[in-house]
Amino acid sequence: MTQHNNFINGEWVAGASYTPNINPSNLSDVIGEYAQADAAQVETAVAAAKAAFPAWSTGGVQARSDALDKIGNEILARREELGTLLSREEGKTKAEGIGEAARAGYIFKFFAGECLRLAGETIPSVRPNIGVEVTREPIGVVGLITPWNFPIAIPSWKIAPALAYGNCVVIKPADLVPGCAWAIADIISRSGIPAGVFNLVMGRGSVVGEGIIQHRDVNAISFTGSVGVGSRIAAAAAQKLKKVQLEMGGKNPQIVLDDADLKTAVELCVQSAFFSTGQRCTASSRLIVTEGIYPKFIEAMKARMATLKVDDALKAGTDIGPVSSRDQLEQDQQYVQIGKDEGATLACGGDLIATSSDGNKGFFMAPALFSESAASMRINKEEIFGPVASVIKVKNYEEALATANDTEFGLSAGIATTSLKHATHFKRHSQAGMVMVNLPTAGVDYHVPFGGRKGSSYGSREQGKYAAEFFTTVKTAYTYAG
Repeated sequence: MTQHNNFINGEWVAGASYTPNINPSNLSDVIGEYAQADAAQVETAVAAAKAAFPAWSTGGVQARSDALDKIGNEILARREELGTLLSREEGKTKAEGIGEAARAGYIFKFFAGECLRLAGETIPSVRPNIGVEVTREPIGVVGLITPWNFPIAIPSWKIAPALAYGNCVVIKPADLVPGCAWAIADIISRSGIPAGVFNLVMGRGSVVGEGIIQHRDVNAISFTGSVGVGSRIAAAAAQKLKKVQLEMGGKNPQIVLDDADLKTAVELCVQSAFFSTGQRCTASSRLIVTEGIYPKFIEAMKARMATLKVDDALKAGTDIGPVSSRDQLEQDQQYVQIGKDEGATLACGGDLIATSSDGNKGFFMAPALFSESAASMRINKEEIFGPVASVIKVKNYEEALATANDTEFGLSAGIATTSLKHATHFKRHSQAGMVMVNLPTAGVDYHVPFGGRKGSSYGSREQGKYAAEFFTTVKTAYTYAG
């Protein structure tokens, strides 16, 4: 069994222990054993990052740009290999895995360019003979804590801007899917980035994550994960006056109006709710449908879902892979039962599938669709994070909008309509950070801002040029010209 070590101060360092990385499509397939760091290794990684920061933060931007471009090029050249690894360890279909790997490569290449585009301002002073310059500078050692559902894209969209703007990094990937983060670290180790600038510390959140959050020399924390953990991180960061960026939960609405093209509406709802096994923070699990199209929509959804193939993520023709873990599968099944108990109608799906078509045991589940659900039900209030969606019938656009906004979350929202009036109104009045018109709620570009409102996000946006808001600090300098 191959062991994969942590990467600290430019060296591969054995873990205090190791844990197996299991393929959710085939529970007998162990991808490898990955290091579990202890508190002492977190300390070493942070110290290395702190020591490397002065030279890295003031060095030439061309070297940073070249290194990030090299990383991006290698990821793109190996996209099929890395995408296969991703699908094997997380459960996305192979096509989705390759697409995510490619996205990671383009993210690094985008920020290779941003190294050279970090602009400032020259502003006239209100006083004579004085010049004012406003510039951005790196903030120091940044702790990155990433989730299991996008194991190469999300680490990339945090690592790349952190390095591009001159920060040093200590990253803890999700313990469930360390393989892709380790692969990125392996690529970074050959990029020419100096020792200590980037550090990978794998392990339990209670040890590694907590060590990063509490460390006095970590200046900022970027976290993607659950609302509960994010709230605790925000509280700890506030106590220590650390900069913090949080991407958390979602309960995203997808509206379907009477005037929508039915085929388009069904396809985008199926993609949003069930692709990637519904394990996306931007997935739409609340399908809000006006009463005129409601009966046809339910029947068309059932017909489309009957064509979906649930199977091994790496197998050709698979539409939906396994749920990522046993715990997540159990949670999904609990919510299916909750929906039944609340009085919603299970229109189709929701069954466990014991094995893949090859007979391998895995965490497979038929996607579930509830009809006749009420907006007040738990299945429409709480994030399930699996292939479970429910349909809420409403009278008109006004009720649809009110229902869509009636949530503590605000990440992504969508509308299917041929009405320019309603589409325009929805874009302005949806209480979400990202709005989609006749498109799936899940699926965003790598070069534009990502983030939400309410309980979905806290702090500045991720991705694109807006990443500079978090990964830099503003300096104002005055010069007296005499």
